[in-house]
Amino acid sequence: MCTCGVEECDDIKLKTCTACKSVRYCGVKCQKNHRPEHKRACKKRAAELRDELLFTQPESSHLGDCPICMIPLPLGAEKSIMMTCCGKVVCLGCDHANAKREMNPLDVKCPFCRKPAPKMDEEMEENIMKRIEVNDPVAMREQGIEYYNKGDYSNAFEYYTKAAKLGDIEAHYELAWCYGLGHGVEEDAKKEIHHLEEAAIGGHPIARYNLGLYKESNGRIERAIKHWIIAANLGHDASIKELKREYAGGAISKENFASSLRAHQAAADATKSPQREAAEEYYRRWGQNRC
Repeated sequence: MCTCGVEECDDIKLKTCTACKSVRYCGVKCQKNHRPEHKRACKKRAAELRDELLFTQPESSHLGDCPICMIPLPLGAEKSIMMTCCGKVVCLGCDHANAKREMNPLDVKCPFCRKPAPKMDEEMEENIMKRIEVNDPVAMREQGIEYYNKGDYSNAFEYYTKAAKLGDIEAHYELAWCYGLGHGVEEDAKKEIHHLEEAAIGGHPIARYNLGLYKESNGRIERAIKHWIIAANLGHDASIKELKREYAGGAISKENFASSLRAHQAAADATKSPQREAAEEYYRRWGQNRC
């Protein structure tokens, strides 16, 4: 039922308040009339809903699974690689195993789509632009990183924004950096935190770790610990170190700290495989890195 007493029927479709989700309106006029009375309660309930979403433990990190071996991708950019031909991010283990299977190293194919691997930087750039043309958010974000590394912050911000709108979690994290440092956009602390939160909700452990540091600096230790527990449960090493420090100071119970230690180890173990260990050993031995 609408706040004015109108009931929903075939001719009248009520719309729910997008902020608090707790009241319904029959029209814009009705919503405006109710606004003065509803404003405070709406803001409070919206904040509660945001907190529920923010502090929900994600099932996995924002990286998801390797599309080939279907094992969770490990944290760390050096442990996976993006295929510019199809935009898929595969673990180093699958990439290395694929290279070993190829009879001719000059004809290495993508381990996912099987297209020939690009042999020159120009070909890689062309592949990325093709992916961008079909609205691939991963390619957009990678192009943004390329611009950022060259110091072209305006173009980097543009590509990050497009990728974030298409749901790329890493792009939200990159946007937080842009707003925090004023790179390509005016400095804005609120927007920096907003994008860190969006990244954290999507399972980005580093974004959540940074939120924990921010909350700690503002004296909100309980919220900082919540962030670090969630990040540690995703396998984030720095967060478990922060929890260890807080445990030593008595801010976290022995039971909660032990639970986080177990979850952290389980998350790390879930990313391991013989193929990945073989790849790490190979690149460590030869001092190479495909990434």
